[in-house]
Amino acid sequence: MSKSRVSERLTRLIESGICGAEDASKYAGELKQLVEQVADKNAARKRSNFFKALADETRLRILRLLEVREMCVCEIMVALDLTQPTASHHLGILGNAGLVNDRKEGKWVFYSLADPRLVDKIDEINPF
Repeated sequence: MSKSRVSERLTRLIESGICGAEDASKYAGELKQLVEQVADKNAARKRSNFFKALADETRLRILRLLEVREMCVCEIMVALDLTQPTASHHLGILGNAGLVNDRKEGKWVFYSLADPRLVDKIDEINPF
């Protein structure tokens, strides 16, 4: 949106009496400062990646498996009937979100929960 349209909208808001500000351009600057203080873009991106990682049935099932014990990719593949690339893809997303850790042992990569309390917290969430 152009600066003139933003200024026009804020001016209308101020003139309506809903907003206590007096100057639209000054108020716009205050709003920009506010968003930097309470809604940091990098923090929001990290949280978004975290929730995106949890927004998949397969990834939630992987987390439940890893709650029981550490597993390698091939075990997860067999348990969930996944191909190796699909299992690795999901584990990569979970890893990037900080939800799982990996450790190499020779050619094998084993995965575990980054925070074992996580699955308990997820189970506490009632979506309805």
